[in-house]
Amino acid sequence: MTGTQLSPPLPIARRPLHEEAADRLRDLIVQGSLAPGSRLNERLLTAQLGVSRTPLREAFKVLATEGLVELLPNRGAIVSEIDPVRVAETLAVMGALEALAGELACASATDGQVNEIRSLHQEMLANHARGNLAGYFKFNQAIHLKIVKYSGNAVLFHAYRQLNANVRRARYMANLSQERWDAAVREHGEILDALASRDVARIRRLLAEHLAHKLASVLDELRAAPAREAA
Repeated sequence: MTGTQLSPPLPIARRPLHEEAADRLRDLIVQGSLAPGSRLNERLLTAQLGVSRTPLREAFKVLATEGLVELLPNRGAIVSEIDPVRVAETLAVMGALEALAGELACASATDGQVNEIRSLHQEMLANHARGNLAGYFKFNQAIHLKIVKYSGNAVLFHAYRQLNANVRRARYMANLSQERWDAAVREHGEILDALASRDVARIRRLLAEHLAHKLASVLDELRAAPAREAA
């Protein structure tokens, strides 16, 4: 009796511990649980994250490249402060990149890919309706990355991802205002409509305006933060 010879099973890919730790820490920093300027206590974090100090320190290095952590020689690490000028400059560049990505995606994205973005949009709306900002932000970021990815331009996608990593915290802050959060949801609906109808001029304008509104909201939030802390 003969049978089909099976290939040996492929090993299950496991992510390095420092990447898992970096993901957890990134969420804590982006969502404000670890405030700017606060010291990253290795003893507490190893217990909280369930990792040893070696992967934790590697995670610090990853987050330092994203501008979220500042490494202090012989003194550990702290959560970095947000530089309003750098955020403004970065979001200005990203607005131009997203406008270009939207134009290219109108031409190159398949209907299936547009529907994939539509599904992410529905998940984002559900989280907004529940008032779940962390869940909303996860799908919001996925939508922006998908639009850029489906531009079909790998260089554009790589540049955008690098820049986005450096302003992820600021983009999250932009939605701390309920009014701005609601407006962002409406803008996303318009962006999706423009992409689905392959309206190049409209999607370029909408994506550029969306980033400009986000920048204004971030700067307002940064100006208001010291006053809240002093109160």
